Amino acid sequence: MIESENLNQEEIIKELCLCNGLSYEMVVQEGSNTSKLEMFFSGYPRIVGLSLFPNLISLTIVAQDIKEISGLKTCLQLKELWIAECCIELTATSNSWAQVILLPQLPKLLGLQGLQTLKNLNDLNLAGNLISSIGRCLDPNEQLERLNLSGNQICSFKDLTNLTRLRCLKDLCLNDPQYKTNPVCLLCNYSTHVLYHLPCLQRLDTFDVSAKQIKELADITAMKKIMYYNMRIKTVQRHLNEDLERLNDRKCKLQKLPEERIKLLSFAKKSLERELAELKGSGKGHSARSNNNKVTELEKSKNYETVTEEPSLQQKITTKLNVLNERVAFWNKKLDEIEAIYHIEVKQKKKTHGLLIPFLLIELETVGNIHFEEGTRSDDWFNSCYELILSRFCTWDFRTYGITGIKVKRVIKVNNRILRLKFEEKFQKFLDNEDMHDPESYRKMLECLFYVFDPEVTVKKKHLLQILEKGFKESQTSKLPLRKEAVILANSLSMCECPRIEFLQQKYKDEKKNSLEHELFRHGILLITKVFLGQSVQAHEQESINQANYPMVNSVFIPQKYLLNSIIGQRNCDCSVRQCKWFVFDHELVLPEYVVEFEYITVVKAHSLFSSFNNVILEESKKNSEGAVLSQDLKFDDEVIKMQPRIKPRPKLTSLDDKTILSLAKTSIFSHIVVSIMRNKILEQESSIWNQNLHHFYLYLLQYNLEYLDASHNHVITLEGFRGLMKLRHLDLSWNQLKKSGDEINMLCKHTATLLTLDIQHNPWQKPDTLRLSVIGRLKTLTHLDGVLISEEEATEAMKFITGTRITQLSLLRHSSTKEERPRILSVWPSAKILTQISKLGPHLHLSGNWYLKITALHLDGQHLFEITNLEKLKNLKWASFSNNNLTKMEGLEFCVNLEELTLDGNCISKIEGISKLTKLTRLSINNNLLTGLEKHTFDNMLHLHSLSLENNRITSLSGLQKTFTLVELYISNNYVAVNQEIYNLKGLCNLVILDMYGNIVVWNQENYRLFVIFHLPELKALDGISIEPPETENAKDLFGGRLTSDMIAERQGHSTFTEMQELNWTSSSIRTVDLIPVDQFRNVCNVNLQNNNLTSFSGLIYLPNVKVLCLNYNHIESIMPRVKPQMHLTNRQLLYQKVASSGYGQQGTSKTNRDTMCSENLPPIMHSLEVLHLGYNGICNLIQLQLNRLTNLKFLFLQGNEISQIEGLDNLVVLQELVVDHNRIRAFNDSAFAKPSSLLALHLEENRLRELSKLQPLVKLEKLFLGYNKIQDITELEKLDVISSLRELTVYGNPICRKMVHRHVLIFRLPNLQMLDGIPVNSDDRAKAEFHFSELQAKKNSVITILFTLFLLRYKLLVNEQFLGATFQHQIECNCLKRHEHIPRN
Repeated sequence: MIESENLNQEEIIKELCLCNGLSYEMVVQEGSNTSKLEMFFSGYPRIVGLSLFPNLISLTIVAQDIKEISGLKTCLQLKELWIAECCIELTATSNSWAQVILLPQLPKLLGLQGLQTLKNLNDLNLAGNLISSIGRCLDPNEQLERLNLSGNQICSFKDLTNLTRLRCLKDLCLNDPQYKTNPVCLLCNYSTHVLYHLPCLQRLDTFDVSAKQIKELADITAMKKIMYYNMRIKTVQRHLNEDLERLNDRKCKLQKLPEERIKLLSFAKKSLERELAELKGSGKGHSARSNNNKVTELEKSKNYETVTEEPSLQQKITTKLNVLNERVAFWNKKLDEIEAIYHIEVKQKKKTHGLLIPFLLIELETVGNIHFEEGTRSDDWFNSCYELILSRFCTWDFRTYGITGIKVKRVIKVNNRILRLKFEEKFQKFLDNEDMHDPESYRKMLECLFYVFDPEVTVKKKHLLQILEKGFKESQTSKLPLRKEAVILANSLSMCECPRIEFLQQKYKDEKKNSLEHELFRHGILLITKVFLGQSVQAHEQESINQANYPMVNSVFIPQKYLLNSIIGQRNCDCSVRQCKWFVFDHELVLPEYVVEFEYITVVKAHSLFSSFNNVILEESKKNSEGAVLSQDLKFDDEVIKMQPRIKPRPKLTSLDDKTILSLAKTSIFSHIVVSIMRNKILEQESSIWNQNLHHFYLYLLQYNLEYLDASHNHVITLEGFRGLMKLRHLDLSWNQLKKSGDEINMLCKHTATLLTLDIQHNPWQKPDTLRLSVIGRLKTLTHLDGVLISEEEATEAMKFITGTRITQLSLLRHSSTKEERPRILSVWPSAKILTQISKLGPHLHLSGNWYLKITALHLDGQHLFEITNLEKLKNLKWASFSNNNLTKMEGLEFCVNLEELTLDGNCISKIEGISKLTKLTRLSINNNLLTGLEKHTFDNMLHLHSLSLENNRITSLSGLQKTFTLVELYISNNYVAVNQEIYNLKGLCNLVILDMYGNIVVWNQENYRLFVIFHLPELKALDGISIEPPETENAKDLFGGRLTSDMIAERQGHSTFTEMQELNWTSSSIRTVDLIPVDQFRNVCNVNLQNNNLTSFSGLIYLPNVKVLCLNYNHIESIMPRVKPQMHLTNRQLLYQKVASSGYGQQGTSKTNRDTMCSENLPPIMHSLEVLHLGYNGICNLIQLQLNRLTNLKFLFLQGNEISQIEGLDNLVVLQELVVDHNRIRAFNDSAFAKPSSLLALHLEENRLRELSKLQPLVKLEKLFLGYNKIQDITELEKLDVISSLRELTVYGNPICRKMVHRHVLIFRLPNLQMLDGIPVNSDDRAKAEFHFSELQAKKNSVITILFTLFLLRYKLLVNEQFLGATFQHQIECNCLKRHEHIPRN
């Protein structure tokens, strides 16, 4: 086919038909019946002739030279379009593409332009092209369901968020295995990011992602990211506020002396002015006063004398007044200087912190693929940057500006994964093409250079952020043409900084700004880049630097000596030889790596609130003077005040009532208190109450006559009571403590309708920036404010300002949105702000009858509102923000019951009210207000509230948060929470994972505050902006686990009035230590039950003064007092535990030998009120170690269920009445068991191993003895109980001796006072049986003795007869007798 673009459409079609063996006439006739058309091979230069196929459904074009899409207007039924392996560039010429478009392998496709008219597009395949940006090109394709962008060059997460507007998108492919991977797919959290922003996706990169769990996981991950960065941003803002507060405190301290001097001088000045006014009025007022019966003749004579001395006195007063005015002006100038320095330092602080929040937002938006890390001295890369800057700083270059050195203040490392991947890819390609494998050559081509900012670019911050995020693309703000051709860099600090300094100097010179503003050039920012210079050459003279003039090189450099620069002159160093400016043509070979904030060290010291003159001022509190700097001025002030005439000071006032007012006015009738101020005339009467230490006004008694009132230099905090002054014309309220501008202006509006002049300077107003306009706009009769004439232009501006402070229909339209869903974007800003920026209604919206019902978002920040009104009809409002206004009350929101987010930061609200009906609230922010507390039931109905921010208020208690069970984030830093009991109000919030309480008093009051909070709120993941690590959790458990404290008791009781407690019952609570502080509050506790815990000692219980009954059964008591190992032997856990007083942790006593020999007799007694002690089942084996001898008033001691083998260490218990040692291991009693006579009345020894009952003689008063279930076998052991004559009750059952059943009679018989034996009462019958049994035993014993005696006599007789018998016969008789004797029973 003839390749000619000049052929007309008919000729192209004819030739095309000829090449394909078709008849052109047939095509013309039957084209309308064709539904599918395929074109292969080359020869189709552009899309033409499709008008012949009006019913075409499928069109396939492959391997053609098509460069634009056109001629598709007639293909209204086209559903499938393939344009493959062509040179197509999409344009906007086609009107209506149909359902399916497949455009693979388009090598020249650079963007997505030309798709705006494809309203019905359902399936779009743009794989294998060169698309690098999506933008808003696909916004018109609202019906798009399938999109394939694989094999392109998309690299930005932000760019992918543009797809969120495609609501029907179900199948997205960015990483098709058949094509090359998009760079964005290599980034971390890629899948999470896509699934969060596109929740309707069913398939992603050929994978099925329709499962609900996958979407929920993505949502949870994204929400965690948002919460984390929200926390970090709040932490940065908090640090900035701390720095600003520190500066403000410093400023206030510095201004204290000048203010005191002004106050002193003003006092003298106004005293003189009053004296002069009275002096001038004495003549004219003489006749008037003579009519007053109260004026005496003596007063008239005094007035006459005053008139005679008038000329000389007036002159002296006038002279002194002039000098006083000069001194006041001098100190006012000092105040202005301090204020100017303060504003400069505030500006610098904000500038320093100004980058940190944008950095965090970039991190959030890129899901951590761009990360900023602030360095410290411990980081090697920080030190390397520091040394690099110092090595490239030459003092000679900066001598003109008085700069002698440089100080690095902050280094931030930039980790941009996107740019780094591009850099490494380009770098590797270059190496591959050049076949460069020599490491030395590689190192030489890599360099660290400073980026040269355009000094004339005013938005330097925005430019810097753009570079750090997107790299060195063409800058639209740059005025230097070279920046479009190359990235300009330098290896010298002077080459990138001196142009900036010169530009600023010239700018301030032209604008004639304050010299202090000139100091701002001291601070600067450097951007250190990693550069691959590649093939580099020196620039040719008189030849522009661009890629066309240097086609074979990657970079060009110009040595410093060839640059025409006014700052370079003769020098004594060789730095200029090495200094060069570089121009790198490939932007992707320049990688931003470090952002450095620095400050120049100059010959002239910088003005600072923390240096020179100001440091001396702060010492005045110690020395009562300023030393050498201002001593002359102070002396001069004293000399001026001592000048003649000297006025005697009047007494101070603290409030105004009828008496003091009449006294001040020197009259008895209120109607006489009138001020007539006329130009060049004498002041008759005035009311001056300046410098009287007033706190409040009570002026309603003055009714309507007062015209002049001076209340300056007092301590007035409110104008409440400022009423009835309808004729007041001149009012001075300067140098007071007025704060609430809205309330005070309202008061003046109501009660000073004719006010002409007003002075309200030097008050700590809450909204000082808009105060002047507010006052002028509200007090329309004013002519002078703060001593400055109010111009017509200013009055007009004030009226416009006041008009804008009301919510009107116009303001609602301008600042609202009708979007029904919050956009799924990664941002921490309020939803109202996001929505109104994305889609505003606008003032020109065509209004329908119910337009207000469509409003879902309202963003009225910074509108200077004094109240919220006209929202009654916004019933579908979901997101609202009213930050930085003048609101004092939370009212006007009652009808917005569908509100989900409400932001009220930066107002003057003092109480949370009017939101009880907002049950759907999920986020509430009331930072920077005047809240003093949280009402108890305010949040009870808010069952969806998960984020609450109340920072920078005056809240003292958290009790109102007890039922906010759904709360996940709580920010309450910089309030007045002081006691650690408040933490217990949050223990029920099981979902709380982020808590910020930094800046509250409790942070400093509570020892180990952080561990304390971590222990009591175990679900927390972050505290005070810092993540909680597992070691911290373990340390918290070690330190606070098992501690019984006052806070825990207060939490359970619901109050902290411990003085009313009489019983402390805390069983089965794993308590290891007791720390009840202050002990005096528990003085009435007399009964303590800590059974079934983990105590190893009495711990803090020993300090309770009046405990009578103490139950410690089922613990691990080893000693009354805790014993600790020597310091060198303690483990880390035990060292940590020692921080808590009276912890009782770890009974680290001495060795067993030492414990056995330890004597506790010399230890002082403790717990003097203790009478009953239960220590059963504690595993006790040694009573001496227990130190029970110190409990000298103990009456009842229970030691059952232990492992005691000896009764010892109880000698000092002289009043002990009952001892229970059942179920132990006692075998016998040693000599020391009962060595002294004892007052013991009952002794329990059951279930031991006793075999003998010796050494019980000292138990002379014992009445009850329990010996059941021991090992007693012999009746003789029971007979040893005879020594205890007072014994009344005895048990011996369960012993072996009881098997013979004779022990009862024996014991009853031998113990005459016994009343109970083995639980059976002993009566007279028992005792008679015992005596009878004993008498029988005695009779048997006597009969046995008689028989034995008879046998003895018989034997004796036989022996006598045997003397006469023979030896053999005699021997036989003896044997028979012996045999008979053996058979006689012994009993």
